[in-house]
Amino acid sequence: MHEYKRQILNAFAILDIYFGIKDGRIKDFTPTAFIFGAKAAPGYLRAKAVIKFINEIANRVNNDPDMKDLMRVVFVHNYNCSYAEHIIPAADISEQISPAGTEASGTGNMKLMLNGAVTLGTFDGANVEIVQEAGEENNYVFGYSVDDLNALRPHYNPKAIYDYEPRVRRVVDALIDGTFSDNNTGVFTDLHRSLLFGNDWQKPDYYFVLQELLPYIDRKMDALNDYKDIRSFTRKCIVNTASAGKFSSDRTIRQYADEIWHIKELPHHDGIRLW
Repeated sequence: MHEYKRQILNAFAILDIYFGIKDGRIKDFTPTAFIFGAKAAPGYLRAKAVIKFINEIANRVNNDPDMKDLMRVVFVHNYNCSYAEHIIPAADISEQISPAGTEASGTGNMKLMLNGAVTLGTFDGANVEIVQEAGEENNYVFGYSVDDLNALRPHYNPKAIYDYEPRVRRVVDALIDGTFSDNNTGVFTDLHRSLLFGNDWQKPDYYFVLQELLPYIDRKMDALNDYKDIRSFTRKCIVNTASAGKFSSDRTIRQYADEIWHIKELPHHDGIRLW
């Protein structure tokens, strides 16, 4: 659970959807379970604050009678391979939402792709290759390019977005307005401050959460709405599985042998390729 994984972006989106259903802005919502699984290093307080925030949202949503049969939020405790063996084959949508250029989207999204999940993500890491292989029409891409973010960073002002967009302001202020409790630890206040004002060692909203929040929610809703046509959505899933061949270990080792190790292939022996 690192900040560049931007699971606070996911949490804000879920909260915005929750508020939208409650307010009547969102109608005919596709029933959805949002599943998180991650760990934070012992001293990584901000990552732990995000975990706390997600669990607070889960408590609110899961105990709201209006959300019965509509939304569930689950944070898997002590996520490990045994949990992954159940969750990855069951997932319909793989969210890989790190900002472009952080190379945070690695092998997990390949496992989800192989098991039939479509990718909702930015052009970061292996997301780029997944979309190239399976097609943008079979996945859900949002967000700015690396060049766009680099150009934006010197004059990026998240406070302007916060002031202008009431939906953004509402979910961000949920950190400090009493909607949720951090048990008087101050960790939610720190998250709020980091997004709007930054600190001595980091500019405000260093990972562009507020910049990409509303476009991300739009693509998330596109994916959830498309799921209503289960035949069409299943086709997207099948195409993703069928397009996962590039990520096989055979291709990977061959490319390493050719491009990194520069070793020559030995003559074939009983159908086995040797180096």
